[in-house]
Amino acid sequence: MNELIGQLTNVSLGASVVGLVVAVFFYFRVKALPEGNDTMNMIARFIREGAMAFLVREYRVLAVYSVAVFAFLFFAFNGQGEGMGLLAGGCFLFGAFLSLLSGFVGMKAATFANVRTCQAAREGSKPNALLTALDGGAVMGLFVAATAVLGLAILYSIYANDPHLATVLHSFAVGASSIALFSRIGGGIYTKAADVGSDIAGKVVEGIPEDDPRNPGGIADNVGDNVGDVAGMGADIYESLVAAVVAAMAIGLTADASYINGLFTDASMSDTATRAMAVTLPIFLSGVGLAVSIVCIFIARALRQNSPAMVLRAALIVPSIIISIVSFVIMPMLNVSQAVTWAITAGAIGGAIIGLITEFYTAWSPVERVAESSKTGAGTGVISGLAVGMESTVVSLFIVAVVGFIANLVMPEGMGLYGIAMGAVGMLAGTAIVMTVDAYGPISDNAGGISEMSELGSEVRDITDELDSVGNTTAAIGKGFAIGSATLTVLSLFSAFILEVNHVRVMSGMEAMVLKLDEAPILIGLLIGACLPYAVGASTMTAVGRAAQSIIDEIIRQFNEIPGLREGKADPDGTAIVDIATKAALSQMVLPGSVAIFAPVLVGFLLGPASLAGMLAGAVAVGASLSLFMANAGGAWDNAKKFIEAGGLEGHPKGSEAHKAAVIGDTVGDPFKDTSGPGVAILIKVMSVVSLLIAPLIAMNG
Repeated sequence: MNELIGQLTNVSLGASVVGLVVAVFFYFRVKALPEGNDTMNMIARFIREGAMAFLVREYRVLAVYSVAVFAFLFFAFNGQGEGMGLLAGGCFLFGAFLSLLSGFVGMKAATFANVRTCQAAREGSKPNALLTALDGGAVMGLFVAATAVLGLAILYSIYANDPHLATVLHSFAVGASSIALFSRIGGGIYTKAADVGSDIAGKVVEGIPEDDPRNPGGIADNVGDNVGDVAGMGADIYESLVAAVVAAMAIGLTADASYINGLFTDASMSDTATRAMAVTLPIFLSGVGLAVSIVCIFIARALRQNSPAMVLRAALIVPSIIISIVSFVIMPMLNVSQAVTWAITAGAIGGAIIGLITEFYTAWSPVERVAESSKTGAGTGVISGLAVGMESTVVSLFIVAVVGFIANLVMPEGMGLYGIAMGAVGMLAGTAIVMTVDAYGPISDNAGGISEMSELGSEVRDITDELDSVGNTTAAIGKGFAIGSATLTVLSLFSAFILEVNHVRVMSGMEAMVLKLDEAPILIGLLIGACLPYAVGASTMTAVGRAAQSIIDEIIRQFNEIPGLREGKADPDGTAIVDIATKAALSQMVLPGSVAIFAPVLVGFLLGPASLAGMLAGAVAVGASLSLFMANAGGAWDNAKKFIEAGGLEGHPKGSEAHKAAVIGDTVGDPFKDTSGPGVAILIKVMSVVSLLIAPLIAMNG
């Protein structure tokens, strides 16, 4: 059995190494492509330098944070056994480092791909422009998935038979989660402050496009696309994959052996063997999903002559089907019940459906409904967008509930929680292709910005606009997928937390914890948990608003004080806007990030595991619905604005009162969909992972 476990782990190691090799190939392929003229290169260099400057400053802050958490883990776990503090802290740093590495490499690739995508469009080749943006996105997608699988596989290879395996995995997941939280919120504050400031100062105050070469916020806006939607989103998806796999492995480690045996068709397998297989399956299947994603990336590249919308939609849906088929073939070969396949399939297909639902609410008739409402002013447009967001939340969360119901239903007695966790693994198995398509969006958006600022002409902008339009939809799909998978992952982490607490309590001779809704500790925890998503949402919205106001003031100042800027005879000072956005993002990300880390620790140690369980339940219920609502409402407002700009609202062209109303709606929606919504989604994941890590430390409190 140990030999089989080693072989399955080696599959994941091999897939992750292949993924990194292919990512490196795409990275150098993109760098070797033509870069365009001097003006294009100058703008691209400003974007690249601004993005890297932000990352370096952000990583300095995160380095200090990482040292502080390492010290806490070192002292907290020192009492759990010799060397445990160093082990927990080291695994935390390992998870954090891989998250930072994937974000850094992916964003480097994106800032090289943007100008080369623009050059391909300048040469008149839409297929080549699509291919360049896809290859740039593939570097991010493959690095995110491959580093996540590689890190988990390495740790599992070393500590598979170690009694402290759970602490190793949980510490690694906390490293991944906390970096994702700060990267997503910091990047989100930056990108939306720059975007909102450029939009309002440009389109509303000066009546010029946000990417107009005269707009001082243009460079900062394009930098923001990279730090928020590439590096930030990459860290988010990386963390989701790690958390889903760790949750399933944690349940396999602590579930009752008699229940685990029901997962396998070979009755002769020992309890030790079945538990080992139950723990290994999640990491093995994530490796299989990575291999499938690599194949699908090359399929998408081969289809580049087709409509960009068709190619990217297929890239998101086809992997789910292939993963389900592969699982159906492999499970019998491992003597594993097909119940696991059905759970994985439910998650994989459910993720694709959530993506399509998100696309409908952010790209089709609901968007037209919001645009129509903008005819009578910003107020009615905002009301309509709020309604679309609420409606989409109902449908999306219903799908998540159905996935959980099916995953629980098909599993043998006592393993329903494991089935839900495997559903989350199935939903995230295609992470590489999902992140590839998501990163394509900001690359094509940057290409359009470079085209506009370089004044390349309408024929180039027509190509980049089509790619960008598809990219807006895929970005919305990616956010819906990320939040939907986060919800299922958090349910798995919550279950793993309860099992871990009870495992420690029973081993210590105490009674297992039973959660009863009529008990005060549970109700107190529920209320605390319900408050936290709103606290994080409010703080991030406020941060974007303050930073955007500072940027607007600076842009107006430049137009008023720089002679010839308004007439296009002088250059704007874009570095000033970049500096304002960077300082705001780094200073304002600390509070919401600290809430996610310290709230579980304080509640767990002061009020006990029952209150912490209640807090997690309240946070996931409120956080999942709030994040989906904000993301989809924001997407609807954004595309309603673009719908009017494309001439979709007859009699109300770009620059009309309806368009200005839609811009105001988009101003509200920008921090909704790119800062607060994703921030709340990560909040509930980080809280759950931190709770799982400290479960052995608080299990006997009460």
